[in-house]
Amino acid sequence: MTDQAKAFPQAVLFDMDGTLVDSEIIWDTGVEELAALLGGALDPEVRARMVGTNEDASVVMLLDSLGIPLTEAPHRQTWLRTRMKELFAAGVEWKPGARELLLECRAAGIPTALVTSTPRELADIIIGHVGAENFDLTVCGDEVEKPKPDPRPYLSAAATLGVDIERCVVVEDSVSGVGSALAAGAVTLAVPGDVELPVDLDVKRLDSLRGIDLAYLRSLG
Repeated sequence: MTDQAKAFPQAVLFDMDGTLVDSEIIWDTGVEELAALLGGALDPEVRARMVGTNEDASVVMLLDSLGIPLTEAPHRQTWLRTRMKELFAAGVEWKPGARELLLECRAAGIPTALVTSTPRELADIIIGHVGAENFDLTVCGDEVEKPKPDPRPYLSAAATLGVDIERCVVVEDSVSGVGSALAAGAVTLAVPGDVELPVDLDVKRLDSLRGIDLAYLRSLG
């Protein structure tokens, strides 16, 4: 076995919304505005279920909660996509410690990937803010056969990078994302945001990425 194959981690795979950047609060705005446009209000429990899913699923959940026919979903998805492009264009904030960890991995030559449920059209706006050069690979929700919580997004990223998923660290924040990473077999770190993870979910939890460095990631191998 080569030194490279023995190394840990072979790659670090980051979720985007709520993990690298504080964009869930921006999604709150878009979905709340859509709910108001539909003559209703966004139920906090429904919003919590949306976290970590894709845009299409979020619209279906919203329509269902408001008693609106799901036949309206394609039209409302188009509205939300357009509004989110406007909101993301204004910029996003890094989550505490995320930029520092990402840049330390890059400086050490460890492959990094961004694996998100967000569609490419929206993700590219955020990637433009955080720097496309900071990733060897980006995988978006509309580029995989099955999105999170299916393991395929992370399995696909590892295969493309040519690394062993079981020797990769995944950094996630949501139930859907953590489930995807665990099912793929990755060493998984969960940094929950506003939505708490179930207490019975067997995953390493962190309050934030502040102070988390490459030495810590290596200690997990």
